[in-house]
Amino acid sequence: MNLAYIPSPSISEFTIGPLTIHFYALTMLLAIVVAVWIATVRWKKLGGIGDQILDIAICAVPAGIIGARIYHIITTPERFFGPTGDWVDMFRIWNGGLGIWGAVLLGSLAAWGWCRHRHYPMALLSDTIAPALLVAQAIGRLGNWFNQELYGAPTTLPWGLKLNVTGTAIGSGELCYDGSSCPTGTLFQPTFLYEMIWNLIGATLILWIGRKTARVLKAGSLFTIYVMWYTAGRTWIEMLRIDFAHEFLGVRINVWVSMVVFILGVFAFILVQRYGKPTALLSEKLRAISELEAREQADSTSTQAQPRGDAADADPVTNQGEDSEDDGSASGEQERPSDEESLHRGEKA
Repeated sequence: MNLAYIPSPSISEFTIGPLTIHFYALTMLLAIVVAVWIATVRWKKLGGIGDQILDIAICAVPAGIIGARIYHIITTPERFFGPTGDWVDMFRIWNGGLGIWGAVLLGSLAAWGWCRHRHYPMALLSDTIAPALLVAQAIGRLGNWFNQELYGAPTTLPWGLKLNVTGTAIGSGELCYDGSSCPTGTLFQPTFLYEMIWNLIGATLILWIGRKTARVLKAGSLFTIYVMWYTAGRTWIEMLRIDFAHEFLGVRINVWVSMVVFILGVFAFILVQRYGKPTALLSEKLRAISELEAREQADSTSTQAQPRGDAADADPVTNQGEDSEDDGSASGEQERPSDEESLHRGEKA
């Protein structure tokens, strides 16, 4: 009899009237909010503005969710298109099934596109979000706990996960996953907990490295460290899991993907050190862009307020000089745009 264990939640959802709220979705939402907050704090320290991160998140978060779902669909097509599959389940993400690599790929592409459009240093952004991603992924693993899914093999460890077979979680009827039956009270490896701890340690490590080596490592280095750290942990954690997964040469596909991405992360780290730019240099660029955006925003606000004042003075001026074209007012109006253009050129410089 196991006297110590980690219990599983008895519910994975609740209802408010006709609306069903899934804890999996709530953990995803919390993860996004925390990640955006961490990224905003770090971005401001580098010379950015909080609104810039919000704009990037508006582009990257939806793209990341879509990418994560596409990755899951590609790697487990039988769940949606097999003999017992239902293609409508592709849209029911609250039932689980988000692949991190799809999220990173599409989310990064969306962020890169916006940064290119606004001329933000992408390498600086990648370092900013590196620890934020790990914290978000740690929070997101709580969704697997609520869903009672993606656990590991049976174990006798005192921190083993005890399933709740009477609950509503989707994993409550998937004991052992392989079709065999497990004795009542069997504990399982809490892989969700292992990854949570691994990710939080990684986030702390990246923050420490960032402070200690800010003048040594080139911009983009922290993101490559994030890739290497996460894939190293994901490799051994993935090998503990017993949920169904496609295999290649007897090894789960996600293990192969993690090993390949880890190697790519090592090469990326080397390339960044050789061809990357110093963080301080890109920080100055970001600071200049942020100051320009702030001035443009201030000019836009004053321009929107200006017509009301002009309208109040329009009639007296028009009535006074209506029949005269030589009083200099026309030439004054012609000179005004050139002053604005010169100011604009000065801001760009």
